[in-house]
Amino acid sequence: MNTAFIVGAGGFCRAGLHPGPDDMVIAADGGYRALARAGIRPDLILGDMDSLARQPRGIPLLRFPRRKNLTDMALAIGLAKSRGYTRFKLYGALGGRLDHAVANLQLLSRLAQEGLRGVMIDRDVVIHALCAEQLSLPPLREGRRVSVLCWGDPATGVTLRGLSYPLQDATLNAFEPLGVSNAATGRPIHISTRTGVVLVFLQNSP
Repeated sequence: MNTAFIVGAGGFCRAGLHPGPDDMVIAADGGYRALARAGIRPDLILGDMDSLARQPRGIPLLRFPRRKNLTDMALAIGLAKSRGYTRFKLYGALGGRLDHAVANLQLLSRLAQEGLRGVMIDRDVVIHALCAEQLSLPPLREGRRVSVLCWGDPATGVTLRGLSYPLQDATLNAFEPLGVSNAATGRPIHISTRTGVVLVFLQNSP
């Protein structure tokens, strides 16, 4: 399955950023600087260029006006979807402005609502979004924090297995953090929902 790797201007971690020949790497504006430091050449730079003072040579650039309705990350995801990508890895989506971080969580949730696969990768956390689907993970280090939080309408049929606090066919809502600060038990993890969107936070730090 081909993957669109999209890199924003937030905190950068290159874990899992190993694009293949059929994948696409998009630098959302200032995300180019992180890619350049990592020695990764993007296929495209996209955005209003408010975070990038100079255009690198030899890399296609898609420039948008600064007064626009969508963020650079949203525009990059839209472009990748228009080219047929259904799997997304988002980098540099956290660690900057809080409002942009929340906006990026909205984008990740929207991917799940559309039946697409998205994951947000940061130095401290990996975030999956699920909508009426399931996520199976191999055994994680015992005690590693795992939070499962509702985003938007109530999530029904939520089942958690392999965690310290299991759930079976539960309902989570966006105004009560019932699923925060769970923990891995060293067994395989299974998370599923029947309706609604949940965000799964896999913390890397203690």
